[in-house]
Amino acid sequence: MTSRQRSFSASERHTSLSPRRRTVVKAAAATAVLAAPLAATLPARAAGQAPAFLHGVASGDPLPDGVLLWTRVTPTPQAVPGSGIGPDTEVSWVVAKDKAFTSVVAKGTVKATAASDHTVKADVRGLQPATDYWFRFSAGAVDSPVARTRTAPAADAAVSGLRFGVVTCANWEGGYFAPYRHLAARGDLDAWLHLGDYIYEYKSGEYAARGTVVRPHAPAGEIITLADYRTRHGRYKTDPDLQALHLKAPVVAIWDDHEFADNAWSGGAVNHTEGAEGTWTARKAAAKQAYFEWMPVRPAIEGTTYRRLRFGKLADLSLLDLRSFRSQQASAGSGSVDDPNRTITGRAQLDWLKASLKASDTTWRLVGNSVMIAPFVIGSLTADLLKPLAKLLDLPQDGIGINTDQWDGYTHDRRELLDHLRTNAIANTVFLTGDIHMSWANDVPVDAGTYPLSPSAATEFVITSVTSDNLDDIVKVPEGTVSAVAAPLIEAANRHVHWVDTDRHGYGVLDITADRAQMDYYVVSDRTDLNATSRWERSYRTRSGTQKVERAYDPV
Repeated sequence: MTSRQRSFSASERHTSLSPRRRTVVKAAAATAVLAAPLAATLPARAAGQAPAFLHGVASGDPLPDGVLLWTRVTPTPQAVPGSGIGPDTEVSWVVAKDKAFTSVVAKGTVKATAASDHTVKADVRGLQPATDYWFRFSAGAVDSPVARTRTAPAADAAVSGLRFGVVTCANWEGGYFAPYRHLAARGDLDAWLHLGDYIYEYKSGEYAARGTVVRPHAPAGEIITLADYRTRHGRYKTDPDLQALHLKAPVVAIWDDHEFADNAWSGGAVNHTEGAEGTWTARKAAAKQAYFEWMPVRPAIEGTTYRRLRFGKLADLSLLDLRSFRSQQASAGSGSVDDPNRTITGRAQLDWLKASLKASDTTWRLVGNSVMIAPFVIGSLTADLLKPLAKLLDLPQDGIGINTDQWDGYTHDRRELLDHLRTNAIANTVFLTGDIHMSWANDVPVDAGTYPLSPSAATEFVITSVTSDNLDDIVKVPEGTVSAVAAPLIEAANRHVHWVDTDRHGYGVLDITADRAQMDYYVVSDRTDLNATSRWERSYRTRSGTQKVERAYDPV
């Protein structure tokens, strides 16, 4: 580990410095609310004032020789996100080796237009590997905030260690984004991973904190049109904690369903009413366009988020898109979850993933995975816990233990992938997962029914939500109450599960060396508190060559 990475003190590691999921479709379309609500939330500017950078700056998808830079300029007070108005504006960017910009290494200009919602990107190349850089944008005489980014190590570099922040499921109306603030305060991250649900599509009040709106989003209605999705992305990008994290390290992001609509699949979504809410084809296209406008992510294969990044000889990272190509979710208990004609990845993506894992020559093979791959059955939960858990996981409330929105609903794809890992002796595969609003540390067994007598093909670290409802939020009991009862029963029924916490919000920090990959789980004190504190909760690791998880007793 480098001195830069090891600068985080032991005390700071432990304490940082500072849904219900919809299961019925709606019958009527939500109306688009554009400029006025969002304009009211932005800093006031007089008419005719110079352009402003109200949505921060960001970087993403680090390569050994480059990184993608992003910002959004507001050229006039009226040109708010989703408005479709505002003049073309020339935006310059500059990258330097120092924060004072005395050693400039790259610069250029791009044009912000209403056609791209006045967002701009610069895919900067020609940089040095494994190096910190600082960058900013300018429009006229106005400069953006200064941000740090970092390139990936050279492909053939012997890297001693890597450290990534890991987050998922950030619901604006459910609370404040303290996990972003605490990750930003660390100063030791090579990058941070967002595993999906960066935004949520619901109308105001439909999905809040135990039913209470902590802060209203915009537009007030469910987002359906391109203008809606742009407005919602714009609201999220005004969050100061999110802006702070984007200023500190590059992000590597994938999408899940709420960047589109709840429980999205290739041909629709649970939270989409065809006709009343337009066509799914148009809505999906609008969501994708807004995502790539507003996120520092390179459009990857087939215009999706599946792609691969490499971090020297230590690790590569395969990033999945588990929404664009999947078959519709099966009815739990129907038997169709085993149908070989149903897919969660699509044929091309599964073949790409298998080939990537087989060809990998790095020590670790990380997989950015939006929904849990380890099998899960409910076990002997009591009725008062079974119903809210079924609600959270989109399960029928008669107790059938399958979440068909996860890999459990697409067992043929999972079996093919795990058999591929075993047949080709592909070791050290670690799935990094979001979506489920709980923390898990799992082995990924080839046959869950006979585990642990049968082998594990990989391991999985699942990160809880930033703010979206946990199980205790649905039951509306004090934090930790449900987990104390449910976790032992879940672990007993799923012998590959080493730990599950059903009740807390937070984030993870993944620390990798040649010997082990370790996830440190952090929780925040209160998602509804603007000044929520953070503390280390637990750590789990997998040692090289084992394909099994074990508890670690200190963060790294």
